[in-house]
Amino acid sequence: MKILPEPVVFEWDKGNINKNFIKHSVTDKEAEEIFENSPKFILEDEKHSSTEIRYMVWGATDKGRQLSVFFTIRGEKLRVISARDMHKKERRRYEEIQRNTKV
Repeated sequence: MKILPEPVVFEWDKGNINKNFIKHSVTDKEAEEIFENSPKFILEDEKHSSTEIRYMVWGATDKGRQLSVFFTIRGEKLRVISARDMHKKERRRYEEIQRNTKV
């Protein structure tokens, strides 16, 4: 199933620009990088999808920083809701999926 629009275009406005840096020390550029890099694994974030469908993606930045990024698709644009370092359990699962998946 195709989730990401092509090309991936990000929606950053005054409500969400730099908020992940302030809260989690993740730059907007780093959050964008994981969508360009492989491997990445996208899961539906059912817990937070009450008003709109939300997703979580696990991936790595150009420098190898492993992030969990939560996002939604609005029209043809991707809107990042939150970006943070993966928790220990997420890193383990990401690395396990990575080992067992042909990329």
